[in-house]
Amino acid sequence: MSLTRREVNGLLFAFLGVFLFSLSLPLTKWAMESFDPLFTASARPIIASTIAIPLMIICKVPPVPRRYLRPLLFTTLGGAIGWPVFIALALQRTTAAHVAVIAAIMPLVTAIMAVVRTKKKVSWQFWAASLCGTTLLVIFAISRGGAENGDITADLLTLCAVLASSYCYVEGAELTQVMPGWQVISWVVVFALPVCIPASLIIFATTHDQHEVTGRAMIGLLAIGASSMYLGFFAWYRGLKDAGTAHGSQVQQLQAILTLGWSALMLGEKITLGMVLISLGVVASVLWALGSRARSMAVLNKAPAST
Repeated sequence: MSLTRREVNGLLFAFLGVFLFSLSLPLTKWAMESFDPLFTASARPIIASTIAIPLMIICKVPPVPRRYLRPLLFTTLGGAIGWPVFIALALQRTTAAHVAVIAAIMPLVTAIMAVVRTKKKVSWQFWAASLCGTTLLVIFAISRGGAENGDITADLLTLCAVLASSYCYVEGAELTQVMPGWQVISWVVVFALPVCIPASLIIFATTHDQHEVTGRAMIGLLAIGASSMYLGFFAWYRGLKDAGTAHGSQVQQLQAILTLGWSALMLGEKITLGMVLISLGVVASVLWALGSRARSMAVLNKAPAST
């Protein structure tokens, strides 16, 4: 089936978002050369808010209706606090490439959470693919995939980050049905400020003398705040809107492979054949799961309604 011009543009926007997201782990590694891991996490929403707040004022964004405060709060906890904190702590213990392989399961975890939450029936292939992808990651975690400095604690922290981010995606997806995606991520970073501002001040005051600030670290910190935490979501949500969630979300499967490439180029990390093969295996499992889910939904949609 041929794609419309809008769907093609949507896929391009989705790819742009994934491109920006794929830089997040290497850029966080850069930032951690001069800043405490928890500071890199808490500073993200603050940096993003310097763009979000003026934009919201200019566009006269209305207050969030009370009924949407709960999902917005959970989206904030997952995307602006949970993911940054867990991923920074994981990167403190291992390489960005190693984390990228474990995090490749994120689209699959998001799909599973969506299935559980919406209580939609899916085929046995969906669960078989889920098991296959999970098994590959267990094998990778046990063997370390040839990555240097990998340990089980880093893997568990990465999985916690994946769960937090996936939950954020599921909650945020509902909000994008009632407000533009850029407003969702804008409210997310604003809602995070009451926690992140005092946390950043305390962490910086107690750790700044332990690190020497470098230009590369400053670039990394500013980039993860402006790009990964905020602008990347502009392109990502626009892509999902124009291409449709089913098509647009599959572009995210490229993120792990792109991150492996950035880790080699920006950090000089060793990328082993095992890491590449496991990543490709996980991507294949995710595509299998999402494809089987899409086919199941198509069958249900074609089924005659009961009377």
